[in-house]
Amino acid sequence: MERLKHTYLRLNIAKKLLLGYLSLGVLIIIISVYALSSLERLNDVSSSILETDVPLIDSTGKMVDALLAQELYARRYAILKSPDMLGLFWKRNEEFASLLAALQALPDINEVPVEPLTKLHEEYSKAFLQGFDGLGSQTAFSSDIDKRIKENQEKLISLINSVSSSARNNQNEKVAVTRAIGSSAVRIMALLCAIGLLLGVGASMMITRNISSSISRLKLATEMISEGRFDDTPEVANQDELGDLSFSFREMAQRLKRLEEMYLDASPLTHLPGGIAIETVLKKRLESGRPLAFCLVDLDNFKAYNDHYGYARGSDLIVETSRIIDKGVKESGDDQDFVGHIGGDDFVIITTPNRFPAICGQIIENFDSKITDFYNEEDREKGYIVAKSRQGEEMSFPLISLSIAVVTNQNRRLENHIIVGEIAAELKEYAKSIPGSLYVVDQRREESLVTKDNPKVVRFPKAT
Repeated sequence: MERLKHTYLRLNIAKKLLLGYLSLGVLIIIISVYALSSLERLNDVSSSILETDVPLIDSTGKMVDALLAQELYARRYAILKSPDMLGLFWKRNEEFASLLAALQALPDINEVPVEPLTKLHEEYSKAFLQGFDGLGSQTAFSSDIDKRIKENQEKLISLINSVSSSARNNQNEKVAVTRAIGSSAVRIMALLCAIGLLLGVGASMMITRNISSSISRLKLATEMISEGRFDDTPEVANQDELGDLSFSFREMAQRLKRLEEMYLDASPLTHLPGGIAIETVLKKRLESGRPLAFCLVDLDNFKAYNDHYGYARGSDLIVETSRIIDKGVKESGDDQDFVGHIGGDDFVIITTPNRFPAICGQIIENFDSKITDFYNEEDREKGYIVAKSRQGEEMSFPLISLSIAVVTNQNRRLENHIIVGEIAAELKEYAKSIPGSLYVVDQRREESLVTKDNPKVVRFPKAT
């Protein structure tokens, strides 16, 4: 022992530091391996949620919608005897079957009652067919047929809801597992970090200051993650294993944040990010000072449509609008652009000033080409529907159009997200006062973005 001590005392500072770093290196490897293994476990659980539970919940919701729509079109066919209604009935029938097939193809699906669902749906469709055969000149199904339809529908919806409930329970259990993994990682890595601190003190004051500071930051990061503060985790500046570990923690925090936002904030109808995510993204873009274009998308005369055609078709229109917006952003924007659903018929696009004209133009073009598909033939020919206004008076409403309000920071600084919202709301009201689909851009912007060849863009305030 004395001989080893003497040898150590003869070492120069560089070799003593090397010995200290070797011992710390072993500890850092242990921490990194445990952290990466924990992240791998979290990734497996997260993948299971995203690849199985979320699609399963989404499919069951669409299956219920398909059943209700199937009944709706069947009863309209009974009244109108329209081949179009019968075609839509069979289209919903096929949609249910395809959803059932997609559900069966999901990974790790063991307890989904595919065969009972298939048989019940066949009985459901068969009851409608028998009802069609017995219609004659009548405009409604017989009481026996109607009773069979209701009974089969209730059984189907009950079974589908049980599948959806089971999937939600599985999702909740997996979220709980991720929390347990994170809590375990906090305890074990905190212990390893404490050991590292002791070794650092024994090696040198320089190593102590460097390692202890890094460990304190990692410890603070684990506490912030456990408290749900995913955006405030501190960063370790070291370019070593501790820096990699800090990066892994931030990645884990962002993954948990996305899971939590998806679980709590996403729109149940369109599955787009909701108000919290929209506000967060807008704040970050404003704080970064990068070029920003905030687009507020709204459907004109949607309330009248919803009152006239019903909630189910109104929901279908909202979902189709979200698809058109998402497609327009993907094809004319890039992966840095953001699409959100505030609620109802209001959507948000966050992009850059050089991309919004192409995005808005494509969205308007695609929307106008598809909106007539959501109207009955009679209403399409008239070009309007008759519905009650907000004051309760019957009046004519034109076909739904799209109004987009665009706010940019090209030529002025936007202080905060509240100001952006106020400007966008003012622009939207102005856009809605103009017939047809278009997008309105603040006049205080680059002149090159407004051209005489583009009738779908309007300057605001309107030039005199």
